[in-house]
Amino acid sequence: MAVNIDQLIITTPVPKSATNPVALEVTGAQALASLPQVVSRLSSGAVRMTAPTKGASSKSTHRTRCEWKEATYWAMSSASRHFSHQRMVLEQVNSAQKVVIAQLHVKDDDSPAIKVFWNKGKITLGFRRDFNQATPTNSTLLVDVPLGTPFDITLEVTAARVATVTAACNGRSGDSGLLQMTSGWNDHTFNFHGGVYNQVDFSDDTLSTDASVCVISQLDLLHR
Repeated sequence: MAVNIDQLIITTPVPKSATNPVALEVTGAQALASLPQVVSRLSSGAVRMTAPTKGASSKSTHRTRCEWKEATYWAMSSASRHFSHQRMVLEQVNSAQKVVIAQLHVKDDDSPAIKVFWNKGKITLGFRRDFNQATPTNSTLLVDVPLGTPFDITLEVTAARVATVTAACNGRSGDSGLLQMTSGWNDHTFNFHGGVYNQVDFSDDTLSTDASVCVISQLDLLHR
C-alpha cells in the first residue's frame, strides 16, 4: 500500500524563495509533485525523504530537516488514544550520526514533549514530563539499529496524558514504559512529526554530500 502523505505538511530543506532563506513548507502532495530532489515516491509506494545538512532551515536554527507533520493540532482530551506508527529505513545520516526521526510536538513551543532520535545506531528518547521542564529526561529504547535496516517507531498518548514510545528492529523491541505527563500540558495542543531532522549545525564548510535520507514504507496516524 502506498504511503499517503498528501495532506501532511512537509518542512523541506528548500528555501521559500531566492530572497527568503527560511525553509519552505508545503503539503505532501505538493512536495511529491514539485520537489523530487527531497521528497519522492518509490515504485513500492514508499516515500523517500532527503535532508542535505546544508540547506534552508527555520528562523531559529541552522539545522535542516525533511520532516512530515500533521496539518492540525489536537488536544489530548479530543480522543481516547492518539497514535503514530512509522516504519522506516535510514539510508544515510549526517556526519554527526544523529537525527530526529519522530516527535510529539507542541503548538507555539520549540521544545517537543517527546523527541525520538537515531543516534549512532541507537534509538534514544527525550521526554518532558511537565511543560515547564527545561531539560528533557533522556533514555535509550533500542541499540544496534544499523543503516539500511527497517525499523518501527510507535508513539502513543492517551487522553489521560500517558505516553508510550516503542522501537522495534530485526525481531527485537524496546519501549519507554508508561510516561505520565503532568496536568501542565492540559492547556496545550499537539501534533505528530516524523522523517529526518539533522542534529548538526551547518556552516560554510559543510560538504554538499552530507545529508540524512530515510525511506518510509508505512505510516499510520490515528486519533480515536
